[in-house]
Amino acid sequence: MKSNTVILIFVASVFMTSCVPSKKLREANQRYANLNSSYGKLQRELATCQDSSTKYLDRVRMLNDGLQAQKGYNGQMMEQLKNLSVISSSQAESIQKSLENISGKDAYIKDLQSAIARKDSLTMTLVMNLKGAIGNLDDQDINIKVEKGVVYIDISDKLLFKSGQYEVTDKAKVVLGKVAKVLLNQPDIEFMVEGHTDSVPYRQGALLDNWDLSVKRSTSVIRILQTEYNIPPARMTAAGRGEYLPIASNDDESGRARNRRTRIVILPQLDQFFKLLEKNN
Repeated sequence: MKSNTVILIFVASVFMTSCVPSKKLREANQRYANLNSSYGKLQRELATCQDSSTKYLDRVRMLNDGLQAQKGYNGQMMEQLKNLSVISSSQAESIQKSLENISGKDAYIKDLQSAIARKDSLTMTLVMNLKGAIGNLDDQDINIKVEKGVVYIDISDKLLFKSGQYEVTDKAKVVLGKVAKVLLNQPDIEFMVEGHTDSVPYRQGALLDNWDLSVKRSTSVIRILQTEYNIPPARMTAAGRGEYLPIASNDDESGRARNRRTRIVILPQLDQFFKLLEKNN
């Protein structure tokens, strides 16, 4: 009888201890699914913004070409009218409306060109401020670039984390503090922090793979920017790319080192273009 009681106690204890990791795994999977869904939505919004910016530039060029053609046509028409002694009142009214229409389109194009110029100027100012604040760090460790109007800040993981870890090091806080100072001076800017890894398989505790690790590193950086440098959390988005967007080959250590990085993406602000279109349409 005693031996049966001991066996039952042992089985119960094994069952209870096995439930804890299973519960944590389900919670981790749920958090991962939520983060992945949010990240996918943000990526689609970012792609839409980039497509919209390109369409606006194309529209400006088309309007400008049409305006020049219309001006040439009206110039020819006015030359022909010089040879006439009299024109009817309806003809005169038609000519006047045509000229007013051209004037309105010309002003609209100038507004769009001015908005594009302001955006490009702000982008370049932001890049120069970031490079000035960061100083003379090795270009292999931190890189700032602009592509299609979007500012990217790539920071090597050796500046931020220990190998296989997601806790931000004290050395990393110095670099993040310099970036945060510039971002705080631009209160209208929103940005996304992306984690990237190499392709070496990873699993530790509740983290199942490189994708989990990349998301966890992203949230670690965001928490530092929020808690220690007072950047409002509403301006930031955490995202993880895992091993799926490499910038170098994973076949050698130098390539894998380049792929292990954290990227800060300054999201484009296109509100001024939408406002101009609403006002002029």
